[in-house]
Amino acid sequence: MSDPVKRSIFYGRRQGRPLRKKATELVETVLPKILVPLGNLDNIKPLDLDKLFGNSSRETWLEIGFGGGEHLAWQAEHNPDVNLIGAEYFINGVASLLGHLDDNGAENVRIYRGDVRDMMPFLPANSLSKVFILFPDPWHKARHNKRRIVQRETLDRLAELLVDGGELRMATDDMGYLRWMLERTVPHPEFEWIASSKQDWNQRTEDWPKTRYEEKGIKKGCKPGYLRFTRLPRS
Repeated sequence: MSDPVKRSIFYGRRQGRPLRKKATELVETVLPKILVPLGNLDNIKPLDLDKLFGNSSRETWLEIGFGGGEHLAWQAEHNPDVNLIGAEYFINGVASLLGHLDDNGAENVRIYRGDVRDMMPFLPANSLSKVFILFPDPWHKARHNKRRIVQRETLDRLAELLVDGGELRMATDDMGYLRWMLERTVPHPEFEWIASSKQDWNQRTEDWPKTRYEEKGIKKGCKPGYLRFTRLPRS
C-alpha cells in the first residue's frame, strides 16, 4: 500500500517490522474501506461525517496518534453508538488497530493514515465531543520541542472542533511533557482543567483503558499523568 499524501513535515517512524500475513491482508482489504478521504488543501470542503460513517445524529470522537489501537478499539467496542476517528501515520499501529477491530467486531471506526494536522482543516467546527492525545512522543530534546503535537495552534484548532462541554483527554509518562501540556492548556481561554485533587490527574477514569505504551512505561517505573479538560461554552 502506498504512503498517504505527504502534506505536513512528519517526524517519527512510518513503519517498523514487516507486517505479518494477516496484518497485511487487513491493511490491503479492510483499511481502504474505512479510510478518511481528504480533498485539496487549496479548496477545503468540510468532511460530511454522516456520509463518512453512514449514519447521523451521533457523537464523533477523535484519537490523535492511536499507537497500537488498544484504547481506540476499546472505546469503539464499549461505545457502539459513537463514531470514532483515529489518526496515525505508523502503519504497524494501523495494522494493530485493524486486528483489534477484527477481533471485537466494532464497525464505528474510521482511520486517517497521516498527520492529524492535515486532517483538522477538513473537520467541521463543533463536530467533536471528545479528543484523545494519549502518550504522544515527548521529543525530549529542547530543539525538538516544536515537534510536539500539543502546541497552542493545535489547541486553538481543537477548541474550534470541540462542541461546548466537549472533553480533551491527554496523558503522558514524561514529566517534562506533562508540565508542557499544563503550561499550554491551563491558560488557554477555551479550556478548563477538570481537576480538584491529586487523584484527578494521577489515575485513569473507569472509561479510560490502559494502552500498551502506558504499560511499558509503568514497568520501567514511570508514573503517568492523566489530564482532562472541558471545552468552555462559547460566548
